[in-house]
Amino acid sequence: MPIDPSVAVGADLGETTFSWTPREVALYNLAVGGAHDPMDTVGLQYVDDVAPKVLPSFATVAASFHATEAPKVEFPGVDIDLAKVVHGAQQVRVHRPLPATGTATMRTRISEVQDKGSAAVIVQESTVVDQAGEPLWTAQSSIFAKGEGGFGGDRGTSTRIELPDRAADHEILVPTRPEQALLYRLCGDRNPLHSNPAFAAAAGFPRPILHGLCTYGSVARAVVDEVLGGDVGALAEYSVSFAGVVFPGETLRVRAWEDGDRLLAATTVVDRDDAPALGNVVFTRS
Repeated sequence: MPIDPSVAVGADLGETTFSWTPREVALYNLAVGGAHDPMDTVGLQYVDDVAPKVLPSFATVAASFHATEAPKVEFPGVDIDLAKVVHGAQQVRVHRPLPATGTATMRTRISEVQDKGSAAVIVQESTVVDQAGEPLWTAQSSIFAKGEGGFGGDRGTSTRIELPDRAADHEILVPTRPEQALLYRLCGDRNPLHSNPAFAAAAGFPRPILHGLCTYGSVARAVVDEVLGGDVGALAEYSVSFAGVVFPGETLRVRAWEDGDRLLAATTVVDRDDAPALGNVVFTRS
C-alpha cells in the first residue's frame, strides 16, 4: 500500500500503559555496555538489585520489554515492508530522573511523513506520564523507508548540527561485543535484521547489524560515565541521527565538543576508518 500522508499525518497511534522494575533496567544497562568491569564499584551501580542507575535512553525500551515478535510498520496511511526500514533519528527528553521501578502511560502520534524522493521518513512523537499524570519523558523518533518515497509529500527540513572547527574536548572509545545485538534484542526489539543472517543478507547487509538504539544507548552510557561523572541525572535531553551501520564487535569513537549546557558530538566506527555511525548528536545537561 502506498503511503497516504493525508491519513498518516496526525494519526493517533493510541495509548499504552506499561511497567518496569530494576530487572529490566539492569538488563538494558548491560545491553548498552554498563557494568562491563566486575571490579568497578561505580559501574556496578548499573546492576544494583534495588536501585540501579537509570539512563535517560532507557526511555526508548521501557514500553517494549515484553515484545516477543518482530515489529510491523503498519499505521494509518502507512504499510511498509520491515526489510526496507532503518531507524532514522531519535530524541528523548526526560523531565526528571527516571525511577528504577515505575508504571507509565504513553500516547503516540505520527507528526510528519516526509517524501525524500527515493525514500520516505515517518516521524512519531510520544508523551509519557506517570500514574499521577505527571510528565516523565517526551520522545521523537523517525524511521527511514527505502524505496517508499515519491508519493507527493513534503520533503521536510534539514536539522544538521554544525560541529566546532577545533579539536574535540572529549574523545571516548566505546567497544561493542560480538553478541551485543543478541543481548539487546531481549529489551524488546526482535527485528530479525539484528539476529538472522539470512534476513540481514536480504536487506543488503553482510551480517546482522547492531540496533541503532543500542548504539544510541551505548554512547549515552559512555558519555555519562566519562564526561558527566557517572551522574545519569545530569543528562536531560539526547538526540541523534543514525548515519551508518555498526556491526557487533566493532569499536565506536565519540568526539564531543562543549557548547554551553550542551555537548555536540559525532560517533564513528574505528574498525572501518571512522565510518559515520551517529550524526547530529546533541547532549543537553540538566
